Amino acid sequence: MTSVDHLPASGSRVPWDEVHPRVRAAVEDFLGAPVTEAVTQPGGFSPAAAVRLRTAGGGRAFVKAVGPGPNPLTAGIYRAELRIAAALPASVPAPRLLTGFELAGWVTLVFEDVEGRHPDLPWRRDQLDRVLTAVREMSAALTPAPIDAPAIAEVFGGKLQGWRDLLGEDTTGLDPWALRHLHELAELEDGWVEAAAGDSLVHGDLRADNILLTGERVYVVDWPWACRGAPWFDLLAMLPSVGMQGGPAAYELVDLPGPEVTKVLAAITGYLVRQGRMPGPPGMPTLRAFQRAQGVVALDWLKHRTGWS
Repeated sequence: MTSVDHLPASGSRVPWDEVHPRVRAAVEDFLGAPVTEAVTQPGGFSPAAAVRLRTAGGGRAFVKAVGPGPNPLTAGIYRAELRIAAALPASVPAPRLLTGFELAGWVTLVFEDVEGRHPDLPWRRDQLDRVLTAVREMSAALTPAPIDAPAIAEVFGGKLQGWRDLLGEDTTGLDPWALRHLHELAELEDGWVEAAAGDSLVHGDLRADNILLTGERVYVVDWPWACRGAPWFDLLAMLPSVGMQGGPAAYELVDLPGPEVTKVLAAITGYLVRQGRMPGPPGMPTLRAFQRAQGVVALDWLKHRTGWS
């Protein structure tokens, strides 16, 4: 069994041959030849197809496609990704969108196929240092935001209020420190929207499974949550997953000073802790375990950062 520390982000992927036949035909028509090889990529939680394709003519592409089930929210996420991916300039270290469309109730995105691989888990320090440098460089390059993206409050405003939600919920089994400071944590997270505001284009969902390493570049994939926010948001939001996947503790890796960072960390931690206590969403059987594991790491960071006894 995979240990919690090395838990990968994985879900129930849809095989290429189970994608709607009209969608498969449209992709082959775009690529100009029949598909001869389709290799499912396991990373990520979406109950959708994520496949690297090769055609009889030697063409290659990476295709993401989702139908109306089993999770009806996923199609909306893919529509958002289609809008963002189509707008990203070439300066963004992301695979290029070749085409995208909706057909037969499916949302489909066709990207260039990058010859890369996800970072090794547990994290290797050389790869982690390379990724952290790339994240900082990306944040600097995307300030100000090069596209018209929504503000971070619009994308995450209704989500990052876990501590406030827990005030009115059953807290059986909640970490004793968190239970003891629950009202203080709710007050702390209350200011996260103003604290995270900014004019940088942030990815919003950085994890190892959304990163590809090639010999020369670090690519960042899956941009449906892209928005305008503080330039340090991506780094902050990524570090709990680094810690739970075998990397060092966040406070050993970075120095992100300021009360704004603490407020946002409190909000992210509250979200992860509460979501980890919720029933699993349809078609995403591993999501809650991943969130619970991140929540443990984020909570340890928050305890260290606040210094509360």
